[in-house]
Amino acid sequence: MAKPSPELVAALRATAQRVRAGAPYQWGHYGHCNCGHLAQTLTGRAPGEIHRLATTRPGEWQDQAREVCPTSGFALADVIREMLSAGLAIEDLVALENLHDPQVLARIPDTRRWLDRNARSDLVLYLETWAELLEEALDPAPAEASLVAAEL
Repeated sequence: MAKPSPELVAALRATAQRVRAGAPYQWGHYGHCNCGHLAQTLTGRAPGEIHRLATTRPGEWQDQAREVCPTSGFALADVIREMLSAGLAIEDLVALENLHDPQVLARIPDTRRWLDRNARSDLVLYLETWAELLEEALDPAPAEASLVAAEL
């Protein structure tokens, strides 16, 4: 599971909001799919650039993410490394592309638990649920320490 951070939570929520508001969504387009939308938010890259980088080699997001290493040298690797530096793990990208992380799904009501990986509304629900999960996992100690320090 991703390393919780306020920045990652904000990125997940911003991505969900953009998709909900009607941003182009197409599961088969590297820049407009589930991972592509989060990549836009985390990297600031345009969907066309993400798609162009991804199509220089075969494989879906999950395939390319699993092949990333410091010396892979393929075009999408830089985008994936930027996403990983935001606290994501390779398996988070695989789960996002397929909307199937068990921890996220466990928080979704049974009536909606079977998500369609290429449905806009299911992506929004997944991103928002994931953001809530990560936000709850944030370490409250720094905030509490700030309050104690402010009282002194």
